[in-house]
Amino acid sequence: MGNLRQPKPRSITPYNQYTMNSSATSPNNAVVSWTGGKDGCLSCYKAMNDGYNIAHLLHFTNLNRTGSHELNPALIRAQALAIGLPLLQRDFYSYETEFKKAVRELQSRGGKIDAAVFGHIQTHRPLVERICRDLEIDLLLPLWKRSSGEIISEIIKAGFEVIVVSVKEGLLGREWLGRRIDGQFLKDLEKASGSIDPCGENGEFHSFVCNGPIFKKKIVVSAGDPVCREGYWFLKIRDFSLQEK
Repeated sequence: MGNLRQPKPRSITPYNQYTMNSSATSPNNAVVSWTGGKDGCLSCYKAMNDGYNIAHLLHFTNLNRTGSHELNPALIRAQALAIGLPLLQRDFYSYETEFKKAVRELQSRGGKIDAAVFGHIQTHRPLVERICRDLEIDLLLPLWKRSSGEIISEIIKAGFEVIVVSVKEGLLGREWLGRRIDGQFLKDLEKASGSIDPCGENGEFHSFVCNGPIFKKKIVVSAGDPVCREGYWFLKIRDFSLQEK
């Protein structure tokens, strides 16, 4: 793809109501911690359902290591364009420091940020609680402590199109790369190993969302190469495009 221009902020029409931690009666602005994967995307969707206006997606790349679910930044920009939301991308050595810095920068530009959305299910709650407390904004954890089976079923039922972009070597092979996460995927996952979490919560696999109910356009991945490093098989996506739905 060529250069991707970030869209201007726009209001978002709420979907069906989903009650979270806020008792506000009017829409608030929220930022979303964004990796490109299914959990953050579903959490964003749920925040929209709760009436939040998503002001920015925040994407961070860890400079200390090549993470098992960190993607080509151009793919993240494509997602933001497909959804129609502004995106802020940053490198970090300290996620906490950079997240706070990013939110404060948005606020200094005149942006009103009331909450932050995270896709965590079982981990990192003390960290994100501290971040939001220091920023004096609300913490939204739509998936916290829900069962992985329930979450993945909701993702599929809602119509999100999600593909596998990395798998842990020794648990799943390279043939799983690029597979769409659907009902058949879940059946095959159970056959492969009953101990694998349906959401990959223990690092068994990571995902990339190509389409869904919050997308205005869809991302079509047309070429990619399997690469093995740091105990993971990765799908190195080298050709993709945005298409009308």
